[in-house]
Amino acid sequence: MKLVFATHNKHKFEEVKNKLPDSIALLSLQDIDCNDDIPETGKTIEENASQKSFFIYNKFKINCFADDTALEVDALNGKPGVFSARYAGEKPTFLENMNKLLNDVGENPDRNACFRTVISLVIDGYETQFEGKINGQILSEITGDKGFGYDPIFKPNNYEISFAQMELYQKNEISHRALATEQLIKYLHEIT
Repeated sequence: MKLVFATHNKHKFEEVKNKLPDSIALLSLQDIDCNDDIPETGKTIEENASQKSFFIYNKFKINCFADDTALEVDALNGKPGVFSARYAGEKPTFLENMNKLLNDVGENPDRNACFRTVISLVIDGYETQFEGKINGQILSEITGDKGFGYDPIFKPNNYEISFAQMELYQKNEISHRALATEQLIKYLHEIT
């Protein structure tokens, strides 16, 4: 089965591709010559994931899935949430987003946070959603140089290192995206 993963993020594409069975031919947006700026105007990550997957399905008539991820920090009342990728402005670097978050959390002793990923799968015009969530803590400083996004300041519960200190295979076993992807893979096995 051919499936498009509607993302421009090479890191996310590789994370997911490594977990899919060989029976799925995973295509990137480049593979289908899609250079569009895919809209993400939803008020929730569920809406954003759905909007992205239907945009590709409707335009290219290829089954696809898209995801959206949010970092939700208790001390910030769930922020940055749906604005995680744009927390420090319209096109910030990972470092700018992390620095803003660390500054906003400040010395607050409540460091509880979670990462949530929602995947929207559209096959033949019908949508199914999958969610993965991992709880953890916001570190007080950037730690590690692997991964991307907020990985260097997020330490999952029951681990002593940040996502950015983990090898990719280790993160792929426990991450929010991995948990959502596992549900996606199980579903794909059931329907193919």
